[in-house]
Amino acid sequence: MNELWMLRLQEIIVILIAVSLVFYVIDFLKKNRRMNRIGTGLLLTGWGVQTLLLLYLLIGDNRFPILSLEEGFYFYAWLLLAVTIGLQVIWKLDIPALLVMSIGFVFLVIHTFGAGRDTGGAVSDSLISELLIIHITFAILAYVAFSVSFVFSVLYLVLHRMLKQKKWNSQFARLPSLSQAESMMTYSIIAGIPLLFVSLLLGLEWGYIAIDGFNWLDSKIVTSFLLLVVYLFVFIIRERPRVVGTNYAWIHVYAFLVVLINFFLGSSFSEFHLW
Repeated sequence: MNELWMLRLQEIIVILIAVSLVFYVIDFLKKNRRMNRIGTGLLLTGWGVQTLLLLYLLIGDNRFPILSLEEGFYFYAWLLLAVTIGLQVIWKLDIPALLVMSIGFVFLVIHTFGAGRDTGGAVSDSLISELLIIHITFAILAYVAFSVSFVFSVLYLVLHRMLKQKKWNSQFARLPSLSQAESMMTYSIIAGIPLLFVSLLLGLEWGYIAIDGFNWLDSKIVTSFLLLVVYLFVFIIRERPRVVGTNYAWIHVYAFLVVLINFFLGSSFSEFHLW
């Protein structure tokens, strides 16, 4: 499949997800389940095509397409859309699904229409190994888990404010309860922390083996360990009397800022990390 067809398919995926978002927003505003079903169908179609493209790259190029920043965005978006499908189809959590889907859509657009479309910045063939692929995959899975935590923390704050101001209406009836939102925040970081920890161990091992003069104080390594410490701290203090309710939710919001710093700035100043 030539690059032009690949680009056209990616653009079709963006259009399908964009139209799906429109139907979900209409469903949210008008509480129209038919719009919801159409949106779900478009989402499943777009994600299915995206999955086929990933499989094509995996089989056709004989590599897992996550070895550059652009490919990392694509895989991250694919995972977020998979989470969206789970939230929407299995757990019927419409609003959390809409927010997670919006984040995935943003990264999908960045990948499809971003400036650096060529893969010249990918890791060189001599440095590619199964260890590196597992390291990157686990890191992106951890980012997804922390993204879900962020979404539910924002929902918790919105829900708490609505209840406090007594501005509840039928549009917000599909929000999770406060206890559900708080539980999902915790479950998400419980999943993300070990994923990030394993990713760091594998990444350090790969760097030590594959890179001459490996810099242990590289900016990406430092910010990744900082991220791990931050979420470990959040997990440890979660049951303290002062860390409850909105305070707990705000801590998750601030912690996610460290995710963004790690994802973007850490890579920008790294000597060898490309995402």
